[in-house]
Amino acid sequence: MTKISSKLVLITGGASGIGTIMGREVLRRGSKLVIWDVNKLNLHQTLEEFKQIGEVYGYTVDITNTVWVKEMARQLEKEIGPVDILINNAGIVYGGYFHENSSEKIDKTMKVNAIAPMQLALTFLPGMMKRKQGHICNITSSAGLVSNPKMSVYAGSKWAATGWSDSLRLEMKQLKTGVGVTTVTPYYINTGMFDEVKSNIPILDQFKVARKIIRAIESNRIYLSMPWSMRFVRFSQGLFPIWFYDWFVGRLIGVYKTMDDFKGRKK
Repeated sequence: MTKISSKLVLITGGASGIGTIMGREVLRRGSKLVIWDVNKLNLHQTLEEFKQIGEVYGYTVDITNTVWVKEMARQLEKEIGPVDILINNAGIVYGGYFHENSSEKIDKTMKVNAIAPMQLALTFLPGMMKRKQGHICNITSSAGLVSNPKMSVYAGSKWAATGWSDSLRLEMKQLKTGVGVTTVTPYYINTGMFDEVKSNIPILDQFKVARKIIRAIESNRIYLSMPWSMRFVRFSQGLFPIWFYDWFVGRLIGVYKTMDDFKGRKK
């Protein structure tokens, strides 16, 4: 079990969506919370609300800037203390077919969704290993398991993050570090990030998702897939011919059409 109360928890992208809800959950458990977010206005509003709940700190950080990340990490540990639990929550998505994406969109998606979580883990992991305790939770996506048209760049970034996250778990276990790693692969969540997505599978409720993630960290859960049917994705990919899988998932369930009317979060 991972004890959250009295621990220092860092959540990236913690000033909106499930990041905010998870922050509220850890504060209610008696943790100290640090929020890193690139949106100054959202960060200020979240901090004002959370100060009424518990001990919270906030920093404006662009997690794609590794130099900035390293500097803010040093400042955080000097001013507050070492990070016990890192939740890599920040994410970004652009819709459209692959050839419709710009080089800038591809770079930004990969940096935010795949490279930044690795750099953040690389920054805080040595301290956790030295103390022989800690937890890293990487929120990837079911898109890290399922190919999908009009989100190929996003899926690519999440496949990378999912594979890295579970490999990291195995390394930490093999080295007997005492550091836990949880990989979260949720379906679409109603945070606004995927506005106008049409799905035959129910869109996940952000409050339920956030609570389940915190409980998964507390129980040292290896994988958290939502909804439960996502657990059978890998099994069915290996069991059935690809043409049948495409027909079943793409046409019958309609997953391959979910991004047709995608708009994304309104600015």
